Order: sequence, then structure tokens, then C-alpha cells
Amino acid sequence: MKQAELDTILQEGEGYYLEFKESVNSDLAKEMTAFANSSGGRILIGIDDNNKQKGVTINNDLKSRIQTIARDCDPSVNINLETFQNILIIHISEGNEKPYRCNKGFFIRNGASTQKMNPNQIVDFLQQEGRIKFDEQSKIKTNYKKAYSPELLRTFLKIAGIPQIMEDEDILRNLGVLNEDVFCLNNAGILFFTEKPGDYINQCIVTCVLYKGTEKINILDRKDINTDFINTVNESIIFLTKHLNVSYKIESIQRQDILEIPEVALREAVINAVMHRNYFEDGANVMIEIFDDRVEISNPGGLPKALDQKDFGKKSIRRNPLIANLFQRARYIEKLGTGINRMKKEVLQAGLAEPQYEFTGFFTIIFNRSKVGETVEKTVEKTVEKIIELITQNPKITIKEIQKETGLTRRGVEYNIDKLKKEGILNRIGPDKGGYWEITS
Repeated sequence: MKQAELDTILQEGEGYYLEFKESVNSDLAKEMTAFANSSGGRILIGIDDNNKQKGVTINNDLKSRIQTIARDCDPSVNINLETFQNILIIHISEGNEKPYRCNKGFFIRNGASTQKMNPNQIVDFLQQEGRIKFDEQSKIKTNYKKAYSPELLRTFLKIAGIPQIMEDEDILRNLGVLNEDVFCLNNAGILFFTEKPGDYINQCIVTCVLYKGTEKINILDRKDINTDFINTVNESIIFLTKHLNVSYKIESIQRQDILEIPEVALREAVINAVMHRNYFEDGANVMIEIFDDRVEISNPGGLPKALDQKDFGKKSIRRNPLIANLFQRARYIEKLGTGINRMKKEVLQAGLAEPQYEFTGFFTIIFNRSKVGETVEKTVEKTVEKIIELITQNPKITIKEIQKETGLTRRGVEYNIDKLKKEGILNRIGPDKGGYWEITS
């Protein structure tokens, strides 16, 4: 630290990443665990509540005492000490083993203050940090015999190539979906081996929608899929193939149907959505939406907290490891972490632009329905159509008015009008001022 930085810190005061303490006291452990549970930060010892530099006697005993307080947290908090003048600076990294607690409880940073978490907040925190896995939680109140479908297990075993040489309960136990202690299915078991899992887990329903146009206004078709996850994927693909364009390729005496967006890429996107969504968010569904110009497949939850956006497509963090494992056993995914590159490869080979991704509270994959180059051609066609429509409505319309209505530059308007003149579609009658346009064809 330099004097200029300290002066700035004292002027700005405490914040999310910064805490002042005049001396070491029993509250230090609270501040340490709060920073470790949040995004890390610094504690400056020797600064009073009025942001005044009082200083502190820095010696080995003080440093040892601080190190002991950090070690006594559960888990131990990783700290580094720095001395500047008569100020002792404690650097605390964001923890990798959250949640951290001290003898006074669990704490987190809330703005410029440290806040104690109540039981509900602790549970929410554990969920957000991925310490509690939704797919591993048991549905204790669910009637096992009523929920479980032996036929779905047979289908799963056949797809996975697993011989049925044990009793159903033993197989379910080996698959990790049966809780032996209370003899009930966990959430993953409900999602794969129940005919209508949405009756038990409402947020597992997948909603498919076909819109007219390019906006979410006019719905032409809709389907809410409430079935086991193997059939959920299959029915989602059926909805997509029903409403997307298909071309045909004849080889020898056989005809090959070619979907405008490769089915392999769509299937990968659907599996990704149901496999990686945040099931603790129960206010929204996985959405499969078809527009005239694109297909959007989205799931609540965004990227897992441990996955940085720069590592997207390179690393794989499994938000629901048991669900992912069951899809892998069923051979619906080849290798975890390769799906993004597989989608990209498939759409590029089909002559489409590579998928786009949006990371908000949702994770969204967007497939463009137009071949590379077609988008530009369609845009030009729509622009010309718009100009003709404007002239039809008002033959005396000016270049400036056409600019305003189309969003084109003056040069762009003149280019399209010259093109229409050369094609014999448009004539100018009279002078620029006082004349009018005539559509001849």
C-alpha cells in the first residue's frame, strides 16, 4: 500500500470490500468469515469509526493472535498480513469452501456492513453456492410405490445397455436415486422414473411455444411437457421438427430428411437446458421458443457460480451431477463439457451462423434459422418492400421522410431507389420539389 491509496481509502470509508477496526477484538472472526463467504476484502486494523488513522502496536504477538482467529474459523480462513506505517492490513480471499462460520454463527457482507445469516438465509446461501444439490434431495413425503414406474426403468436400462439381473430397488440404489434410509426416490429418481414428475416437482415441466413473427406476441402452438426426462427430450425434439423446415436429400433409393437446424445440435441444447437448470428456482420453466428467424432454448439459473464466462465451452461445472450422470448412462450425452463445441460444429456444417449465448438470470442458446448470407438478402428485400409500401401510401413522400421511416441513411435510400429505377419498378414524375413517385410494376 502507498500513502495515496491510504488517503483515498480513509476519504471514501468502509465498503463491500473494506472494513475498519481500531483494534483486534472478538468481532474480528465475524468480519473474516463474512469476507470469506462473500467476494473477499481487507480489514484495516488501526482505523477508528470516524475513518481516522489511530494506529496500532504491530508485533509478532498481534500477528499470531490474528492468525489463530483465522485458523479457529470453520473452515479456516485464508489470510495474508501486510504492514503499512502503524496500520495492519488483513487480506482475505474469497473462500473455496463456503460457508465459513465462527463461534458466533454464519456471516456475509451486505454493503459496507457484516450481516449474520438466519437459518433460511443459510439454506439459500448453500443452494446458491452449490453445496446443496437439488437432484440429490429426497422426496420424503412422496409415496414410492405410487410414483415409481417399473416400465420407465426397463426402458432406461435398455437404452443404457444395462442388464437387469437384480431387483428394481437394488438397481435404483446403484443408480443413486433411491434413499435407503427412508425408502423413497430422490429428485433425480422422480425426474427419470416417474410418468408425470411435474406432479411432484412443478418446475421440471418444459414449455414449447411457436410464435408468429419474430416477437412474443401471437402464439400459434404451445405444449407443456410433463413426463420423464428421457421422453421430455424426445417430445421436445418432436415439437421442434414439427415446426421447423425440412429439406430432402436423395441418395441411391433412399430419401434423407434434413432439418434446417441440425437435430443433433437441438437435442444437445434441450438436454443442456434440463440438465443444468437451477431447480431451486421454481418460478419459471425451461423454454423452447420458435420464431420466424430463430429458435431460443433457455433455462433458469444462468451459469453455475463456479464457472466463469471466459471458461464457458472449455470447462464443465455440473449443477445437477446426478441428472448429468443418468443422461450419460443413457448415452444421451457422450462426454461432459463437449456439448457446446458439438453444437457449434453441427450448425457451421449446416451453413448457419454459430449459436449465440446469453447469460443473465437465465442461460439462453439462440439458433439462427437463416443460412449465412440469407439474413442480409432478406433484410435487403424487406427494405425494398418497405420503400415501395411507403411510396404506395404517399407518392409525394420525400427522401428525408423515407429515411425516418426505414432508419436508412440518405445514401442508403438513394441507393435502393436507383436500384428500383434501373429494374423498371419506379419512376420519378416531375422535379424533386412538387413531383411524385410512380410505381410502374
